[in-house]
Amino acid sequence: MPVPAPLSHTVDPDTRDTVDTADPRVAALPAPRRAAEAAAHRAGLPRIDEPREVAPSDARELSKVFFLRLRALDEGTPEYQYVRNTLIEMNASLVQFAVRRFRARGEAGDIEDIVQVGTIGLIKAIDRFDPARENEFSTLAMPYITGEIKRHFRDTTWAVRVPRRLQELRIDIAKAKEELTVRLDRSPTVADLAAHLDLTDEEVVEGLVAANGHTSGSLDAPHGEQGDGRAEGHTLAEVMGAEEPALELVEDVQTLAPLLERLTDRERHMLSMRFGEELTQAQIGAVLGISQMQVSRLLTRLLAHLRASMLDDGPPLSA
Repeated sequence: MPVPAPLSHTVDPDTRDTVDTADPRVAALPAPRRAAEAAAHRAGLPRIDEPREVAPSDARELSKVFFLRLRALDEGTPEYQYVRNTLIEMNASLVQFAVRRFRARGEAGDIEDIVQVGTIGLIKAIDRFDPARENEFSTLAMPYITGEIKRHFRDTTWAVRVPRRLQELRIDIAKAKEELTVRLDRSPTVADLAAHLDLTDEEVVEGLVAANGHTSGSLDAPHGEQGDGRAEGHTLAEVMGAEEPALELVEDVQTLAPLLERLTDRERHMLSMRFGEELTQAQIGAVLGISQMQVSRLLTRLLAHLRASMLDDGPPLSA
C-alpha cells in the first residue's frame, strides 16, 4: 500500500496563515490572491474572483449571506475587509443604474467623477445596512447613492457659489413652475409662485435671481442672430457689455493714492482743506498765513502736477 507523500507547509507572509505549498494551484497564486483566498476561507464564505461580473439576481442572494457574515466579523480584520470589499464590487451595478439618471447633467468627462461619488453613497449604505430588518439592500442603497450624486451637483456645479438655502429654493421654484404651468395653462407669475410655496414675493425673486448663478456663458461666445440680424458676428460682450462709470473713478483713486503719499504734509493739508473740508481759498490762506492769491497759485500748480503724474508718474513737486 503506497504511503502518501508528506505535505510541505509554509507561512504566508501576508496573511500569517499556514499554506500548503505542495499544492501547485496554491503555489501558483500571487501573494494578494493567496491573502484573499485565506480571508475568504477564514470568513467561511466562498471566494468570488470577479464580483463585478456576478449577475444582479445572484448578487442579491449572495449579498444577503455576505451581510450576515459582515455583521458577525470584527471591523478592521482581513476577513471583514474581504467581505466588505466583495459587497462593494458585487453591488457596483446599483451605482451604474443610478448614474444613468444624471448623465444629461454632466459632461462626458464627468461621468467617472459621478460614478466615484455614487460609490461613496454605496459604501455608506453597506456600512449602515442591517440585515436583521429583512429589507432589500437596494431599498436602502439607492437613496444613499442618489443623495451623494445630488449633493455633488449641488456643491460643485454652480458657476457662482450661492447659499445652500437658495440652491434648494431654486429646485422648489422649478418644480412649482412646472406644476403651475400645467394647472394654470400659462407661465406662473411671482405672486403665483409665492402663494404656491407659501413664501413672500421678495423670497421668490431672490430665488429666481440666484438661479442665474447655476450656469454661466463666456462673454467671448458668438451671439446668435436676432430678428433683424444686427447681432450677427458679434460676441455676447459686444451686445450686452457696457462701461461701468465708477470703474474709471476706482482706477483714478488707485493711481492717485501713492502720489499723495509722496507729497509734503503742507501739500496734503492744503488738499484736505480744499476738497475734504471744502474750505474757500481765503479760509485756507488764513489757516496757512498766506494770501488767497498764493493759495490759488499753489493749488493750481499742485493739481497740474498730480494730473501729469497720473499719466507719466513724474517726480513730486514741492510747493
